[in-house]
Amino acid sequence: MNYKGRVIFLHSSSELYGASKILIYVIEIFRNMGYSTLLVLPGEGPFRAEVEKRGIEVAIVNLGILRRKYFHPLGILNRTRKFLKAYRFLNELHKKEPITLVYSNTFAVIIGAIFAKRNKITHIWHIHEMINSPRFLVRFLAKQIDGIHPKPVVVSESVANHWKKVLSNIEPVVIHNGIDYTPFLNGVEGVYKKTGLPENRKIVTMVGRINPGKGQLFFLQMAMEVIKEHPDALFLIVGDPYPGYENLLEEMGAFIQDNGLGKYVLDLGFRMDIPDILKCTQVFVLPSVMPDSFPTVVLEAMASALPVVATKSGGAMEMLLDNETGYLIEIDDIVTGSEKISYLLDHPDKAKKMGRLGRERVLNEFSYGQFAQNMEKYICQIRPEK
Repeated sequence: MNYKGRVIFLHSSSELYGASKILIYVIEIFRNMGYSTLLVLPGEGPFRAEVEKRGIEVAIVNLGILRRKYFHPLGILNRTRKFLKAYRFLNELHKKEPITLVYSNTFAVIIGAIFAKRNKITHIWHIHEMINSPRFLVRFLAKQIDGIHPKPVVVSESVANHWKKVLSNIEPVVIHNGIDYTPFLNGVEGVYKKTGLPENRKIVTMVGRINPGKGQLFFLQMAMEVIKEHPDALFLIVGDPYPGYENLLEEMGAFIQDNGLGKYVLDLGFRMDIPDILKCTQVFVLPSVMPDSFPTVVLEAMASALPVVATKSGGAMEMLLDNETGYLIEIDDIVTGSEKISYLLDHPDKAKKMGRLGRERVLNEFSYGQFAQNMEKYICQIRPEK
């Protein structure tokens, strides 16, 4: 295979959640096409270990990631300094070996787009999020992408429609995520012992970083209602706080204590054994209360043959078939949400049927093969063969 050039991947997090997992597949697609790759992360974390196991080169550089906690004069000064340092780092890389393409994964990384524009390098923005506020940030990001690349990758129609409202010069290319589902298809033998979860409880699980949009408190409010009919139910919360939102973990703990939920809720924090946890689960819940672009955890739950109860908050509406593979509910509708969860716990045969249909759907409509094929086609359009 002919060498096609060097691609620099910039990512906003060193944690191993949905956007990070998808980026691993994207990097491998580029490598299979003949590109050399370098992944730049803002710090140490489980993501680095995962990619290095696959032989992917990694560099750690503070990229000046945009966070809400920096939206004040001193914070902006801090980000400016980090941007300049990151820019110098990219410039040195470019001098040593010309960069063919810069790939920015998520909107929180803007330095790559700026560097690529100034050095006339091809840039790809892979947009995983829908941002509504603060308005000045939305306008700033819109200006950046409008002037750089007319065909960014977006993970869902929901994301495309969201950004079309504020962007005048782009035509987003929707490429639904697809992953290797093998770990979620294997048998369940021994998983309770491996995870330490009780085999005699009906387990309801949510997975996601703790932040205002993921709906952990909404999940707990539904749990309060469900346990009235199902005192044997156990609600699992998997995920750690997003930087700057550690206070939400304290709020969750206070809510659990104040409402006597201690024996009904288990906060597992960040876990690497998601496939095994899902194999112990009867119902999966995505309680997002803010736009959720195309949550990978829903694909994982569907591949695990679980019925999914999700809010109408973005990509889930493209993933689920309401009343067939799960239920779509309104944001913060505690009554309907708890009723749907209770119904699935009361009717295990119905739950299993929905789970089987969900697995069929995810394997047919959101396969890794389809994702890789669509990404390769897109890359060839951006970087045509010479």
